[in-house]
Amino acid sequence: MAPTKVVICGVNTSKLPLLSDDEKEALFDRMEKGDKAAREEFINGNLRLVLSVIQRFQGNNSESADDLFQVGCVGLIKALDNFDRSLNVKFSTYAVPMIIGECRRYMRDNNAIRVSRSLRDIAYKAIYARDMLIKKLDRDPTVEEISLEIDVPKEDIVNAMDAIATPMSLHEPVYQEGQDVLYLMDQISDKKNREDNWIENISLKEAMTRLDDREFNIIKLRFFEGKTQTEVAEEISISQAQVSRLEKSALKSMRSYLR
Repeated sequence: MAPTKVVICGVNTSKLPLLSDDEKEALFDRMEKGDKAAREEFINGNLRLVLSVIQRFQGNNSESADDLFQVGCVGLIKALDNFDRSLNVKFSTYAVPMIIGECRRYMRDNNAIRVSRSLRDIAYKAIYARDMLIKKLDRDPTVEEISLEIDVPKEDIVNAMDAIATPMSLHEPVYQEGQDVLYLMDQISDKKNREDNWIENISLKEAMTRLDDREFNIIKLRFFEGKTQTEVAEEISISQAQVSRLEKSALKSMRSYLR
């Protein structure tokens, strides 16, 4: 079967070459002798690697495939320029993190929530310093240690890291047990929906009396007392997945009654 034709940046991806290990080594030999044609051939022969990496990012953001492909190619070229053959590491093993890093930097810089250049610079310095300190200390460094390393106040580092963090959807799945899916919103306390807001609705109270004792208790703890599902699970000694399932069942019963 012929490969599907997909055109990115004017390139027909179905016709991209795929280099063998021996071909890569031969091209490295030629590049070390200053052969510019070998360098171009090597880059073209690794564009499939770029494609495989950018597929990780396309499903989670609105960036175009063309943009991500170009950014991934920048990462590929950086990897080639910095690759050391004497380390006996496969080029793809070295290149993939470089391509991923380039894509992530691009996505952070083009986030819908614009972050000032100064904050981004501090954040990138902090990330680089953190990686260096992990290798040096063999543990995660503290904010104070990173602050000393880059000579930036720790408050500025915290603010910069918060600024480039990617926002998460409240509907982001955080845990799944069978068919029961727990979302980020299930982990957040509801401080507004307390008893004084609910008690005025007599129909709602009547609907709650039709629940069994455990469902009644879960609804009371969740919406009258503003507790998270995790807190409810610990209080009544069942799993968080069970709390989620019982809560959904109770709300469905109440909605049916109120209709």
